[in-house]
Amino acid sequence: MSVFLIKAGQLLLSLSILVVLHELGHFIPAKLFKTRVEKFYLFFDVKFSLFKKKIGETVYGIGWLPLGGYVKISGMIDESMDTEQMAQEPQPWEFRSKPAWQRLIIMLGGVTVNFILAIVLFIIMLSVWGTSYITKDSVKYGYGVTKTLENYGFQQGDKIISINNESIEDITIPINKYLMFRDVDNIKVEHPNGSVEEIKLPEDIGTQLFEAGDIPALEPRFPFEVDSVASEFPAAKSGLQVKDKIVEINGQPVNYFSDFTYGIKNRTDSIINLKIERNNSLLDIKIKPNEDNKVGIVSKKTDSTYVKYYDKEYTLSESITGGISQGYWEIKDYLAQFKYIFTKKGATQIGGFAAIGNMFPPTWNWQAFWYLTAFLSIMLGVLNLLPIPALDGGHVMFLLYEMVSGRKPGDKFMEYAQMIGVFILIALVLFANGNDIYKAIFD
Repeated sequence: MSVFLIKAGQLLLSLSILVVLHELGHFIPAKLFKTRVEKFYLFFDVKFSLFKKKIGETVYGIGWLPLGGYVKISGMIDESMDTEQMAQEPQPWEFRSKPAWQRLIIMLGGVTVNFILAIVLFIIMLSVWGTSYITKDSVKYGYGVTKTLENYGFQQGDKIISINNESIEDITIPINKYLMFRDVDNIKVEHPNGSVEEIKLPEDIGTQLFEAGDIPALEPRFPFEVDSVASEFPAAKSGLQVKDKIVEINGQPVNYFSDFTYGIKNRTDSIINLKIERNNSLLDIKIKPNEDNKVGIVSKKTDSTYVKYYDKEYTLSESITGGISQGYWEIKDYLAQFKYIFTKKGATQIGGFAAIGNMFPPTWNWQAFWYLTAFLSIMLGVLNLLPIPALDGGHVMFLLYEMVSGRKPGDKFMEYAQMIGVFILIALVLFANGNDIYKAIFD
């Protein structure tokens, strides 16, 4: 089976689970408050459905357009824009006839399920698979660091002892995630000469790394050779070949792949000068990287033991507390990334369905699948809380206004707000997927 089909299959299954459970989060409180639900759909049924069946007062179905799903609640201005129903006298079973607090619970039901689902999945994953961690010495060759971190005292080949005085052995998330999304005050490192230093970092270190393009900021070093050369890229045009060993870049020794990438990114000229070893001979090659600092080679690690991971098992009680903690931090980290998204550089990083699909591994892996499903559940929950009309957050915003002011927004106002919200969502979807297409063509 092709990689595309495997990734697409995982994405479709994950989104189907999330959509059904999210809509159940609206459906269940609606039924509890005796509000009529006319439709419950996985995917959108534009013009026709793949499947539908009416049970009681609700039509359950599967649409053909896999862009989400919905529940149609009577007496509610939503994406169906059923203005004919709204023009009639309110009925006791309709959404608009219910007290504001009940309507608020119905609207918050979907995102509540998203967050609970993520935490439950984290608990199950910790119980079944545990976690992996590294020690200072299990990163065999230390870390390659970016120019930004060098400016604060890091050295190539540093080994990490602790972050914020927490031992590296107790940290089960990627170090780069700490730097980008957490408040990192200090990192204690062991330099290649054996000396130990505690390095202080500023509050905006994540922003500095993002703006400089120094992501990831720390990468385990590994020796390498050239495994393949893309034919249309600068490396192939300059004569670089498979099995070549790069020994120098711009006069600086290259022992690890991070030395090579560091040399490209921090060059002072548009041309890089490489010294390579081929058939026991040394050759000089000049390459001009493209605008994205890419030369078109794929590296092959020549030492598979460059990082050693250790497994940590969890009891049921540890899984519960650990899963709740992980859920909290995953939500907090996802919220933290918005400070990068709402920048000119961050906008170019927004991706659509292709970007999400590429998050899944090329082979079916249940542990990765459930982690990504939990992550996407958090993403879906947070995004639905944005105060944009047509999203749950938009409805919540208007309901809170009504509860505070005592005045309910008029139906006409809500109709116009819904139309504006739909327009915004369509624009965001087109922009995100347009980024995917651009990257596919030009990257």
